[in-house]
Amino acid sequence: MQPRHTARRLALLALCLILASPAAHALRCGNRLVVDGDRDYQVRERCGDPYWSEHESRIEIVGRDGPLELQTEVQRDVWYYNFGPRQLLRRLEFRDGRLVREGTLGYGVDEIGASCDANLLVDGLATGELVARCGEPASRRSLVDTVVRRPAPGIEQWQGVQREEWVYDFGERRLVRIVQVVDGRIAGIELAPR
Repeated sequence: MQPRHTARRLALLALCLILASPAAHALRCGNRLVVDGDRDYQVRERCGDPYWSEHESRIEIVGRDGPLELQTEVQRDVWYYNFGPRQLLRRLEFRDGRLVREGTLGYGVDEIGASCDANLLVDGLATGELVARCGEPASRRSLVDTVVRRPAPGIEQWQGVQREEWVYDFGERRLVRIVQVVDGRIAGIELAPR
């Protein structure tokens, strides 16, 4: 084998290893890394307070219809971070206080709520991105439905499904937009009179 091809293969292998390492996918806050498994207080210490957060809990039942049943409350928190318009918004999901998932949304903003456009309101948009662009709604109403999943015999998961109505007033003639939010994402928009 020629030395040139060996060097290319080694460089390609090194690049693949770097991209596959956990640190390559970690969120960097200043000179500190945030990785899966970190506790919420550690993330807050490294990255500061999120500009928006959501909280939900559910009950998981193991041993249903058996002689012993275990009911466990599981808490899920989602935090959103904005590091400016040249970086993507970050969405961090915690389960019982530990980071389990990190994702990105669209580009960040200079100022929370200062770059709103009514055309931005589209189904599937995360509430964290909506708040980053349009700010908090003028009004917010919350309801919780309960969904029961049975993934296996004797196991149940009781989970609240957050349904919310967010009202935004963009100063249009006698109309406001009512945004239907389900589990942290826009699920519908309607126009309504003031």
